[in-house]
Amino acid sequence: MDKLKKVLSGQDGNDDLNVLQSANEASTLGWGTRVKGFIACFVVGVVCSVLGTCLLWVPRNGLTLFAVFYSLGNIASLLSTMFLMGPLKQLKRMCDKTRALATGIMITCLVLTFCAAFWVSRFLN
Repeated sequence: MDKLKKVLSGQDGNDDLNVLQSANEASTLGWGTRVKGFIACFVVGVVCSVLGTCLLWVPRNGLTLFAVFYSLGNIASLLSTMFLMGPLKQLKRMCDKTRALATGIMITCLVLTFCAAFWVSRFLN
């Protein structure tokens, strides 16, 4: 379990800083509460994504429902990792030089999905 904590907190084995101390610096939540929050948020994200996929086949409003629920599921799944690392550390890692392009593309696609869900559906109906 300690190895998992080190990997998720982004620390190598060489640092003298305790993993639990760094987790407390990011938030006042304990490790058990963080894991429970991660699991709950991730499950909500998966359920929303699956529900969105099932609603794709609903006549007339299926595409809009799919886009909304699938995007909300992706956002909830993304936010679930913030329970493990903390929001600030998560955002710093997402904007890291090696991940900035992927983060920008993902956020752009989420925004465009919401736009398509509401604007394009108006023209199709």
